[in-house]
Amino acid sequence: MRDGVNLAADITFPEVLPAPAVVMRTPYGKGGEVPSRRAEDFAAGGYVFVTADVRGRGDSDGTFVPYRSDGPDGHDVIEWVAAQEWCTGAVASYGGSYPGQIQYLAALERPPSLRAMVVMVTPSDPFVEDPTGVLSPMYIEWFRLVDGRVPQHQGAVDWLSVYRHRPLLTMDEAAGFVSENWREAVRHRPLDDFWAPLRYQDRIGEVAVPVLHISGWYDDEEIGTPANFAALSAAGHPGQRLLMGPWGHHVNESRTLGDVDFGPEAVIDLNGHVLRFLDEHLRGGPPAGPKPVRIFVMGANEWRDEDAWPPPDVAAITLHLHGGGRANSRYGDGTLSPDPPGDEPPDQWVHDPADPVPYPTGASSRQIGGPDDCAGVQGRSDVLVYTTDPFDEPLDVIGPVRLVAFVSTSAADTDVVARLSLVSAGGRAQRLCDGVLRLRYREGFGHELRAVTGEVYEIEVAMWDTAQRVFPGQRLRLDIAAAAFPKHEVNLGTGGDVITETSGVLATNTLWHSRERPSRLILRTRRAT
Repeated sequence: MRDGVNLAADITFPEVLPAPAVVMRTPYGKGGEVPSRRAEDFAAGGYVFVTADVRGRGDSDGTFVPYRSDGPDGHDVIEWVAAQEWCTGAVASYGGSYPGQIQYLAALERPPSLRAMVVMVTPSDPFVEDPTGVLSPMYIEWFRLVDGRVPQHQGAVDWLSVYRHRPLLTMDEAAGFVSENWREAVRHRPLDDFWAPLRYQDRIGEVAVPVLHISGWYDDEEIGTPANFAALSAAGHPGQRLLMGPWGHHVNESRTLGDVDFGPEAVIDLNGHVLRFLDEHLRGGPPAGPKPVRIFVMGANEWRDEDAWPPPDVAAITLHLHGGGRANSRYGDGTLSPDPPGDEPPDQWVHDPADPVPYPTGASSRQIGGPDDCAGVQGRSDVLVYTTDPFDEPLDVIGPVRLVAFVSTSAADTDVVARLSLVSAGGRAQRLCDGVLRLRYREGFGHELRAVTGEVYEIEVAMWDTAQRVFPGQRLRLDIAAAAFPKHEVNLGTGGDVITETSGVLATNTLWHSRERPSRLILRTRRAT
């Protein structure tokens, strides 16, 4: 590297040289199972595959501080590869999750030999996936994994107990180790200069290379992939492609996720998609597909080719929240309908930080949530529930989902967690997507604002994206709570320092739906064909 630090790499050659090269940089071990499989695939496709341990991990020298050196290091690795006699000078980058985000950081350094990127399940900028302003408690498992040069043992740890630990600052000790990287990350809020080296979405228009964006509707970092595709397309950069499947964070592994079977078309020849994309941009081959967007519509369990994201023929519809003041739980009187609200009383719920609303998920951060049945959670009195009538005709819900709500709280701070689910005739409430807003960040992440008791705030909760067919007899349901533990850390309601505090206060929250304050769910839909 430019500062003299040596990084270690494995290089797999195709039969014919020189050849274009594909670079993957990873903190998970260059000789791991995923790089080894990809090395064979790329070599068979006629590409040199270079897998490098990032700085401070595996066999690479230096100190590992997540993301901090990955932009300049990525530039230097790409240009080193391009200069070798076995390379044609054309280089692409490849990888998912952490190895996905650092591709963007490297691209911002503008390495001249970078011709294309294959970016999967990509994390977003800080505070986007964690709009509470604090890292998910479940990320402590990841910090344990990368604590050292090789993947660390994570068994025999009661992770759910660890996630309940207070204060957040010493959650690492509860898991049996000490991580200065964790502690430094949770100390910094709001969004300040500390986070600048990790940000790319605020500069994404500078990434002027073709990108194949890949993710799944149940990827716990899904929001970044379609947003990045849309931003680069809007910036006028040609060659952008989006592929969204019925997958979690580990894409294209199975036709099932949780209890849901998405059918035989769910698993595809992903390697073929990737190689066709690379052939187009590194070898001058034919276009990789008929249209830039390919999405899997769940329920219908079929792939669709689209011209853009969101598809241009989907129309925004508004479903208004209604009720007589008793929308608590799925047994209450909350409804969703296109009709605007009249003079309706507001709904209230009490958030107890000692008994937070749970988020259905396993204990591992490798996959946070999925198409889980949320009916049990929706039976709690501290969850507001609004449900449509059964649909008479099939309808496709495709695109971003958002909630506009009017809320107040008795506390100095609270969270508003919103979730969309698909309710079957038998009562199963399959999670589709969700989002959260922390009230102290209602005007952005650059500064924190205490809530004024009783003051009503109009807020917007981004609930990410979905592509789901709703069949006759099924219903859509919105539920609203003030916690989603352990996906998001619990708001203590004090308005104080969430990192060092250990106890909280009850928050009585109010949601309004009236003529003057029409809380509403906004979807994009089109008639099913």
